[in-house]
Amino acid sequence: MNSRFDEAYEQWMRDMIAQEKNQRRRELLDKGLGHGTIQFLRLVWFPAVKNFNHLYPEWELQHFNNGYRYLDLAYMPGGHVKGGIEIQGFGPHARDLDVRRFKDLCWRHCLLALDDWIFLPIAYLAITEEPKRCQQLVLSFIGKFIASDAPKHLTWLEAETIRYARRLLRPFAPKELAAHLRITDQHARRVLRKLAEIQLLDVASGNQRYRRYCLRTP
Repeated sequence: MNSRFDEAYEQWMRDMIAQEKNQRRRELLDKGLGHGTIQFLRLVWFPAVKNFNHLYPEWELQHFNNGYRYLDLAYMPGGHVKGGIEIQGFGPHARDLDVRRFKDLCWRHCLLALDDWIFLPIAYLAITEEPKRCQQLVLSFIGKFIASDAPKHLTWLEAETIRYARRLLRPFAPKELAAHLRITDQHARRVLRKLAEIQLLDVASGNQRYRRYCLRTP
C-alpha cells in the first residue's frame, strides 16, 4: 500500500501545483503538506477511497475581515458542493490551546457552516489510533456527496443499501434497513447477507444469526 500511496500522492500533488494559478496557494503547495494531513491521507483516505479525486489540499478561503485562511483539505465533487476536512491536535499548539485560539476556531467552524460547508474535523490521535474507524467516517462523509455511487451490477435494493450504509456512522440492524427500504425484515436480511457474501458489507455483530452490519473497509 505504501508504494501505491506514494506514487498516487506524488502525482496528485504535481497535478495540483501545475494547475494552480493562485500564487499564494501555489507557494503553500510547493512547501508540501503538513505531517498530520499526510498521515490522514496515508492511513485513512487512500485506503478507504483508493484515489484523490475531487480532493484539494490547502484550499483558500477568504476570511470575514478580508484576510485568507486555508483548509487542510477540501472535497468538492461536481464543483457545487463543499466538504472541508481539517486535522486537529497535531503539534505543540494543540497542547497549548488558549481561550483566544479556541474562540477563533469556533468562529471558523461557524463561518464554514454558514457558507454551506460540510465540515469534518478529525483528531490526529484518532488517525493513528483508530484508522479503521476514521475510514468508516470518511466513507460516510463521501456518501453525503455521492449518494448515487454504487456498483452497477447491484439491484436497486442492494444499491440503496450501500448508500444507506455510507450515510451512517455506525453499524445498523436489518430491521432498520427494512424500515428504510419499506420491505420485510426477512427480505432485508437476504439483501444484507448477499452484500456480505460479495464483501461489500461486513458483519459487525452476531454469529449464526447476524444482528448488525456496516460498510466494508479495507
